[in-house]
Amino acid sequence: MRLRSPGCGWGVVVVSAAALLLLVALGLALALILTQIKGQAVGDQLLPTSPPNLLSAGDGESHTLPTIPSNRSQQDSTAPPQPTKIPLPETRCGGVLTDPEGSFSSPNHPGSYPPNSLCVWVIRVPPPSLVQIHVSFLTVEGPSPCLFDWLEVQEQTEQSSMVTRFCGNVAPPTVNTNSSTVWVTFRSDSSIAGTGFSAQYRAVQPGHKSCSREEFMCDRGRCLLPVSVCDGHPNCHDQTDEANCSHKHKECGGQKTGPYGYLSSPNHPKPYPHQQLCIWHISVEEGHVITLSFRNFSLEIQDVCEFDYVEVHDSTDTGAGRVLGRFCGATFPPDLTSSGPHMTVVFVADEGVADSGFNATYQAVSVLDRTCGPSQFACSTGECLQPQWLCDGWNDCPDGADEQGCGNSTYPPFTSSCEFIEVEMCRGLSYNLTSFPNIWLSIADQREAATLLRQYRVLMELACFEPLQKLVCGMFLPQCSPQGGVLQPCRSVCSAAERQCSQALDLFSFSWPFNCHLLPDSQDPMECSLP
Repeated sequence: MRLRSPGCGWGVVVVSAAALLLLVALGLALALILTQIKGQAVGDQLLPTSPPNLLSAGDGESHTLPTIPSNRSQQDSTAPPQPTKIPLPETRCGGVLTDPEGSFSSPNHPGSYPPNSLCVWVIRVPPPSLVQIHVSFLTVEGPSPCLFDWLEVQEQTEQSSMVTRFCGNVAPPTVNTNSSTVWVTFRSDSSIAGTGFSAQYRAVQPGHKSCSREEFMCDRGRCLLPVSVCDGHPNCHDQTDEANCSHKHKECGGQKTGPYGYLSSPNHPKPYPHQQLCIWHISVEEGHVITLSFRNFSLEIQDVCEFDYVEVHDSTDTGAGRVLGRFCGATFPPDLTSSGPHMTVVFVADEGVADSGFNATYQAVSVLDRTCGPSQFACSTGECLQPQWLCDGWNDCPDGADEQGCGNSTYPPFTSSCEFIEVEMCRGLSYNLTSFPNIWLSIADQREAATLLRQYRVLMELACFEPLQKLVCGMFLPQCSPQGGVLQPCRSVCSAAERQCSQALDLFSFSWPFNCHLLPDSQDPMECSLP
C-alpha cells in the first residue's frame, strides 16, 4: 500500500486537472455561442423588417435615410474593421416626402446611376387622400422579372400588401394606389447601369383617380398603356380593355388627324417584328404646327442608323420637304416641330436584332399661340429657330426667311456649308461637294464617314461595285445643294444597285443594307442626286 499510494495521488491530480480543463472549454464554447446569438439579435433589430419602421424619419420635411448598418458597427471602435460580404450603397438618396405633390429620381439622373444603390422614399399624404405616381422616364437594367436593378412600389392596406416592380426601357403607366402611405425602392447591383428614372407623385381623392391622356383606365383606377388595349389578352378584371376592339387598327402606320394622338412601333413595349415599314401621315388644322415627343425609345444599337430607325419628315410624304432627323439606338430623340400642319413619321426594321421599339405623342400647336424665346427667330409658320440656324446656308423656314438679309444680320454670316469630298472611295462622282453632319445616318464628319465606308472595300472586286459605290457614297456623303441643304440619292440609284448586286452580296454574307422605298422617287436633280 505504501508503494502504490504515491501513484494513486498523482492519478487523482491528473484526473482533476483534466476535468477542470474540460469545464473551462465548455464554458468558453457556451460564452461564444451566447455572444454570437446576442450579436445577431442586435443586428436584426437594426435592419428594417417592415415598411412602417421607416416612418421614424420625421414628420414634416424630406429627410435622408441612413444606410443600413452591418453587425460590425456594433464592435469596439478600436478593433480592426472586418470585410463585409454585402456591398453597401455608395450614394445617399431616398427620404420622407409629405408634400401634396412632388418629384424624385434615381441618383445622378439624367446621368447613369451608381452601382450598389439602395434608395427608399416614403411618400405620405393626409388620409383619406391616396398616392398617385407617374414614372415619366425609365431606363433601368432589365429585363423582367427585374432581378438585377429595379424600381419598386409598395403599398400596404388593412387587407393586403401590394408590390409592383419595374425595369427596362419602357416607362410604366400611371400607378393609382389605394393607400395614403407608399414605399418606393430603387435598387441597383454592381454591374450594368442605365440612366435611371424620374417620377412625380401627387395626392388624389379616392373618387378622383385618373390616367394620362393616352392611357386606358379600368377596374376603377388601373391604368394601361395603349399597347395593352385590344391586344388579345385581358389585362383588367372587368375585361373592358378587350371590349369594342373591332375599330382598332391592327397594322402599323396610317393616317393620323385631330389635335393630338399617339403612335408606337408594333407590339411595343414587346420587341417589334422583323421586316417592318410603318409610315404615319399626321395632319392637323391649318394655322397649326405639329410637335412630336417620344415617350419611350429603344431600337437596335448601331453606329449608322441604316438597319432599324425612325425618320421624321416635315411634309405630307417622304419624298418632299426636309428631314427633321433619323434616330436609332437607345438615346431619346429631341422634341420635333413641323413647319406646317403636316408631318410624316417612318419606322424601318430589318431582319436582324429587334428591341422594344418606341411610342410617341403628337400635339397640334396654334401658330398664334406659339411664342419664341428672345434669342430665337420666328418663321412665318410659327416655328422657332435657334440663332445658330440663321444665315448658315440652310433654308430652315419654308420661305427661306432665315437666310435673307444675311449681309446685315447680327448673326454669323454664311460663308459656305458645302465642303469638297475628301474620301478617296467617293471621288469622281457627278458632284464633288458634300455637307455634314449627315442627319440621315447620324455621321458627324468626313473622317467618320471614311471609317464606316471601309467595310465596303472588300466589295471592290465585284462587277457590280460601280452602281453600289454610287449608292453608298450618295448615302454617306450626300450631295450638297447650292440652294441650301443636301440631296439624297434618287430611288432609281438604289434600285439599280440592288438589282445588280443583291445576289453577289449573298456570297459575302452581306444582306442588302438599304430600303430603296425610303428614297425620293424622282429624277429631278433639285429633289435628289444621281451620283
